[in-house]
Amino acid sequence: MASTSDFKNGLCIEFNNDLYTIVQFQHVKPGKGPAFVRTRLKSLTTGKMIDNTFNAGVKITIARVERRPYQFLYNDDLGYHFMHKDTYEQITLEPSLIDAPELMLEGQPVEILYHADTETPLACDLPPFVVMEVTYTEPGVRGDTSSTSSLKPATIQTGAVINVPLFINEGDRIKVDTRTKTYSERVKGE
Repeated sequence: MASTSDFKNGLCIEFNNDLYTIVQFQHVKPGKGPAFVRTRLKSLTTGKMIDNTFNAGVKITIARVERRPYQFLYNDDLGYHFMHKDTYEQITLEPSLIDAPELMLEGQPVEILYHADTETPLACDLPPFVVMEVTYTEPGVRGDTSSTSSLKPATIQTGAVINVPLFINEGDRIKVDTRTKTYSERVKGE
């Protein structure tokens, strides 16, 4: 058992017969009345975000979770197939457990979050940024090489479409933020 003073971002707790991870929290000590903690929680089973307020000092149950290294192999009608990097064990996950399946390439390293007590997979986390090649986009307009305020759609090598600045062309390699599914920067060289 722990209390609200142990809250930190990423902590997994058992709450309302479900597993949640703390996305944000804020300790509040008003001038009048008892202290409390405002939290934003994400369900590890459904992916829903909820806001909840805990009274300061309330006892909570911390869920034991493990992050295990896997590699994405392929996807088919059964789901997304992954291989453990150390044991070579293969598992299949449904798309609802993966945050951004449209940004995964074959061979991509990922971390799969497991509930340690039941050995069930809860979520699949991609690295924060992935490098992708632009396979199709309209040609950039001459003179718009430094402006990032105007965006255009671009198809990347996984087939996903994201908005990129006007100076990005076909064949360019770009860094994509997997948490927000947005363009981050152009990758030089490689």
